[in-house]
Amino acid sequence: MGKQELDNLVKIGSLKAEPPTRKEFDAMVASARVSLADAQNESIGTDSQFTLAYGAAHRLALAALRQHGYRSNNRRDIVFQTLAHTLGTNNADVQTFLKAHNERNLAEYEGRLEIDAKLLADLISATKRLEGAVRKLTPPSANSA
Repeated sequence: MGKQELDNLVKIGSLKAEPPTRKEFDAMVASARVSLADAQNESIGTDSQFTLAYGAAHRLALAALRQHGYRSNNRRDIVFQTLAHTLGTNNADVQTFLKAHNERNLAEYEGRLEIDAKLLADLISATKRLEGAVRKLTPPSANSA
């Protein structure tokens, strides 16, 4: 799927090549699934739902990137930007993840906590699709460290 594009991101320092491990992949996916399930609990506040859904999306996107043998160089947004190359994710979902990333930064660094209900619903839907796509990936071999 977009190995050349991912290799180009290595050349400019946005990603680094690193062999994946089955243990890391499995842990990311398992943690993301729990967070995604919890994010759909409407008895908790929307800010908590958003945080859980965003965390699940990020871990799933990172698991896909790691499965392809790459890791981000300290940029959370690049993990979402690579989804078109790691999973063939549609542009609308990538844009939802990037918008959620921006909102997460506003909350994290500027204390903003107004969670848009439509963005939250879109994020949860897109993350469910992301989880389905990651479920179809072949995990790194069990022989991996």
